[in-house]
Amino acid sequence: MLAKATHAAATEPRKGVGPLIPPLTESQRPLRQQVFELVRAAGLIPRVQLAKDLGISPASVTTISSELIEAGLIEEVAVQRAGEAGRGRPAVSLGVKAGAHLVAGMKLSDREHTAVVVDFAGKLIADEAIPRRPGPMQLGELLDTIEALLDRVCTKAKVARAELSGVGIGLPGFVDCKDGMALWSSILVERSVPIAAAATARLGIPVQVDNDANLVALAELWFGAGRSLSDFAVVTIEHGVGMGFVMNHRIYRGAQRLGMELGHTKVHLDGALCRCGQRGCLEAYVADYALAREATTALNWGHKESQPINVLLESLYDHAKAGNATAKSIFRRAGRYLAVGLSNVVNLFDPALIILSGERMRYDYLYAAETLAEMDNLAINTGRPRPPIEIHAWGDLLWAHGAAALALSEVTEAILSSQPRDIAAQ
Repeated sequence: MLAKATHAAATEPRKGVGPLIPPLTESQRPLRQQVFELVRAAGLIPRVQLAKDLGISPASVTTISSELIEAGLIEEVAVQRAGEAGRGRPAVSLGVKAGAHLVAGMKLSDREHTAVVVDFAGKLIADEAIPRRPGPMQLGELLDTIEALLDRVCTKAKVARAELSGVGIGLPGFVDCKDGMALWSSILVERSVPIAAAATARLGIPVQVDNDANLVALAELWFGAGRSLSDFAVVTIEHGVGMGFVMNHRIYRGAQRLGMELGHTKVHLDGALCRCGQRGCLEAYVADYALAREATTALNWGHKESQPINVLLESLYDHAKAGNATAKSIFRRAGRYLAVGLSNVVNLFDPALIILSGERMRYDYLYAAETLAEMDNLAINTGRPRPPIEIHAWGDLLWAHGAAALALSEVTEAILSSQPRDIAAQ
């Protein structure tokens, strides 16, 4: 017998989260996982539509959905269709049981740290941000920061830390998501740090870590413009230059999970020094510290070196807007190097969409018409239009949402990849 509807009639559409994967493209995944992910992506969906989209029998949908309801992962929701008020029993759809699990996501950066708490349906419960001191930190100090930020956002969400099922953390640098290792990060003094294991031990909650640009791509895949796209690229421009790439609705990380480091592709042999220690990286010409370095030299701003980078960059941008030729040339040069990087993305991957994201995208010289025209000239001329480019000048909370999506994905995978008899025990 089917469980009774647990909610009153829905008065407005429930939004889904997660990638909108076409039916029958992932038949290797457990069927109950496909059912759950389709329910989560749709927000609300009738059983008959589930059967149709997955190409399975209504009986199979009934069996699997009953298991998921019994496990407390999804629920029945009575939906009153428009114009049918008072005309018999409302239709019943399936939706994720939002309170089944809570997760947190964090972005640790060179400027500030942000965190969010979301429910199992991906809805934001609370967010928090704290500034950080300049310079890289020792692991112990970073763990103190993580713990303090998590406690603050949990307090704001009015939940105990122990109520969280997982935490996702994004940080800049070379991060192995599978092993939970930060091989190098601008915010850490040490190299090859087992940050996921260390944070798990400190917090008492399973922690997943990833490169922060990957998590922006994950945020777009779950909550933004990439939900219905199978392949797209996200290029982030802030203190560094990062890239996340989605291939066949999944984050692509490479054989050693360290790929897509667009900022460290070489655009000038023996060129400018990059913070990674090598020379000629794209990041060394486009990132905020590169612009600040150029401004200090070209504009004789040595007296401003003690200013925070964001203050110096705002001053540089104001000078460029006011017509200062040197300031304009600094942004123009950065834009040209960015065009080189973007054209390489087009030539290598042919994405359906390129999203430029990050705080620095407020500086329109980085994506001016000349920059995009130069990118067109550098991309292979196939006679077909280049991928569209969208500018998403969103703040750090987007990155934290991507970290939360990482945690949600891991929690879901752990529960639904188990045997059916184990699901009810969760």
